[in-house]
Amino acid sequence: MTAEVTQLWRHPIKSHGREAVQTVTVNPGQTMPGDRVWAVAHEASEADGSAWVPCANFSRGAKAPQLMAISARTDGDKLTLSHPDRPDLSFAPDSGQDAFLDWVKPLMPTDRAASARIVRVPGRGMTDSDYPSISLCNMASHRAVGQKLGQELSPARWRGNIWFDGAPLWEEFDWLGRDVKIGEAVFHIREPITRCLATTANPETGKRDADTLAALETWGHQEFGVYAEVITGGAISVGDKVELL
Repeated sequence: MTAEVTQLWRHPIKSHGREAVQTVTVNPGQTMPGDRVWAVAHEASEADGSAWVPCANFSRGAKAPQLMAISARTDGDKLTLSHPDRPDLSFAPDSGQDAFLDWVKPLMPTDRAASARIVRVPGRGMTDSDYPSISLCNMASHRAVGQKLGQELSPARWRGNIWFDGAPLWEEFDWLGRDVKIGEAVFHIREPITRCLATTANPETGKRDADTLAALETWGHQEFGVYAEVITGGAISVGDKVELL
């Protein structure tokens, strides 16, 4: 297998924006730096920033597809969020949540619990997994889903961290329980990622326009990508090789 990294993405606020990077240094037992540092708790949430809690406690793309069209740009302790239907917003998530809540309100369905506060757990990215994970996604699998649907899909639908190309379709599922070296880092592949309605929304428009889940079902599952745990830290850059150990 001669696969290599084609894209690296972080999502500073869980479900609220994506940001491409060219290089990143990962650390053992931690999420990707800058990824899901914050999350947006809704009115019915039990999240208070004291510990990791499941994704049902947060505003997210599965329930609010417009959130999928947010992109992010990090500048020091400030974030700038962009959306096709909203003016850009620059703010500090740790201190400027009132401006953020006003900005995001028009993007939220009125029949869902409203976004209430930004939370963070120091040293712990708010991944969907109950352990600090980094997601790996295969471009061949992505292309196959698009071909099944007869439309071109953006990889941003899957909100993955590390994208690679050059491996066979669904090869990543054969890596479960194995170790993979990417750049200087080594990952242990823990489990496949079960997908939700967030992936049906177009990340350019925030509108649901592709039945990605039905496409996945044709292979007998609703899984795309794998969760990995960092066991050896190091730098990873676009163009680095992906090697099964």
